[in-house]
Amino acid sequence: MKDFNNVIIVFKSTCIYDVFVFYLKSTAKYIRFVINDGTVNMSDNIYLLISQILKGRQLSISGVTRELKDRGIDEHRLVMTGYLRALKDLRKLNEVEIPPSKVYSIVESEQNDNGDIYSFIAEGIKSLDSALMIPVAAYVLSRTLDRPLFKEEFIRMGLSGKSFTEYLSSSNCDLILTDKNPKDYTAGITKIKIQSGEPAYDLKNVNTDVIKNSNCILLKIVRSSVDLGGLIPKTKSTSLGDFG
Repeated sequence: MKDFNNVIIVFKSTCIYDVFVFYLKSTAKYIRFVINDGTVNMSDNIYLLISQILKGRQLSISGVTRELKDRGIDEHRLVMTGYLRALKDLRKLNEVEIPPSKVYSIVESEQNDNGDIYSFIAEGIKSLDSALMIPVAAYVLSRTLDRPLFKEEFIRMGLSGKSFTEYLSSSNCDLILTDKNPKDYTAGITKIKIQSGEPAYDLKNVNTDVIKNSNCILLKIVRSSVDLGGLIPKTKSTSLGDFG
């Protein structure tokens, strides 16, 4: 692994990512190396973001790269080409050739397995008015986790880094820097990577619209996460749509 580390340092310093991609002959070997070693500058949440981006649709390499850039992940197109092809080799993505491009979609079984709290909230807020997306996401996640939130978590909930930054500077922003020490929380967060020194945010001024929409999302999460078989009368036809 040391040899590979040396190669990465050299090529990162000269920004010749395309040569580096071709140096690793197997894309599957490349992606496993990226994931396991962690020395390449690629966010550890990239697969989750790709899953959210491709949910219910298919996109070309350029399309995926463009949407990731909107969410704060700016990688060379050739790096993304290797990443997507490796995910296809690992049977995480479907690849279909539609000349002159290749398009990718999520393998159906993978769509059914992405049931983490961030993807649940991302699905719930996407139909909301843009002004409600961030406060509702913040309310649901902060009440669920009982702690302040970090920018990385808003990105995981499908919000772009740009939209989050713009919201913070807007006059109707309901997020404030927490008065607690963020390090008290980052030490216990192991499932995702929070950058050292990243600020944490609390939600203020929660209005009725935020609470109403948040409750709908929380009900959907509960109903999709637990087995309710034998508890709903057969005479009543109930769906998640009943809760917003």
